[in-house]
Amino acid sequence: MTRNPNETNNTHTDNFFLPDFCNVRMVFAVVIISELLAIVLTLSPLRSSSDRWNDLSIISLFVQWVGLSSAGILCLARPRLARMKETYAATISYFLLLLTTLVITEAAFMIGAYLQLENWSSDFWLLSHWQVDLLLRNLGISAIFSAIVLRFFYIQHQWEQNVRAEAQSRLQALQSRIRPHFLFNSLNTIASLTQINADQAEAAVENLADLFRNNLADASLHISLEDELKLTQRYLEIEKLRLGERLQLCWNVDKLPGDASVPRLILQPLLENAIYHGIEPISHGGTISIDGHLSSDGHADKNTLHISISNPLTQRENAEQRQGNKIAQDNIRQRLAAIYGENGKLDVQEDEKNYTITLIIPYQLGNPVATREEKVHT
Repeated sequence: MTRNPNETNNTHTDNFFLPDFCNVRMVFAVVIISELLAIVLTLSPLRSSSDRWNDLSIISLFVQWVGLSSAGILCLARPRLARMKETYAATISYFLLLLTTLVITEAAFMIGAYLQLENWSSDFWLLSHWQVDLLLRNLGISAIFSAIVLRFFYIQHQWEQNVRAEAQSRLQALQSRIRPHFLFNSLNTIASLTQINADQAEAAVENLADLFRNNLADASLHISLEDELKLTQRYLEIEKLRLGERLQLCWNVDKLPGDASVPRLILQPLLENAIYHGIEPISHGGTISIDGHLSSDGHADKNTLHISISNPLTQRENAEQRQGNKIAQDNIRQRLAAIYGENGKLDVQEDEKNYTITLIIPYQLGNPVATREEKVHT
């Protein structure tokens, strides 16, 4: 299926930190903010002036000119800026605002000088010192104000992303608590084992009960890494009974500290994807590798957990499978960002044979204190 380019552009722009300045409401907001800035600039001089209203009219005209022109330029540039990294986009946006201020200041100076000087050709250069002073003053104000505005838009965007991530993680947690296909497969496996191996059937029922007990717990609470790994092993044991020799597991997690605190249900969705996208489509199955280690930079409070899950990559994996895999990854990535900020990451590496996901989580004992996700719950 071919994707509509307009849909791709909309996806980029919807996730961009700059608002849509083509929107009428944003234009109105620019007018209001520009007028407030003009009032502040008019009242800021300490010297008394008997003609404040005239000063306000001139300053308002200039500031509105700069504000609306900047909004128009960002409106036109936003689709392209949205395709860039946020750092590059913010830097280019910042210089576009300064360039707009520079051009309009020069234009205002030229118009004002032309209207005030009778002998344009001979007297124009007398105002060169005033021109430089005006440029430096306006560029300085624009530099400070533009930085504050762009920072505000970025923080607002991050806050909206965190709220959206929390909502998605809650939804994902609710969905993961009742997995019809997994439940039906598990019950069918248990039913078949009752006639063949009662002990295995009993162990599968206990594993399934533990998994549902964990899934019914509050998804916002943290869990020790040791318990999370045990629950993950119980899930894999059930899948192992269903898939048999098609599912091979390679554990290398001895170097991970079991007392580390991690978000609940952080590994199971990734392993479900690894089985669904990496093992089930292959007739002979494959091996899922779970590796982990603790990296240290010499500071106990900056140690980091690295947990990797690798599964074989099918030769032809359709777009729907990739999209489903991406949804789960984006959900966990946003959840990590909501809890740990920039310190929590999910990296993906892909080659011709394997698909590897790596969780990077700060090493913390007990529940993280006052994380952003738990502040929202309280």
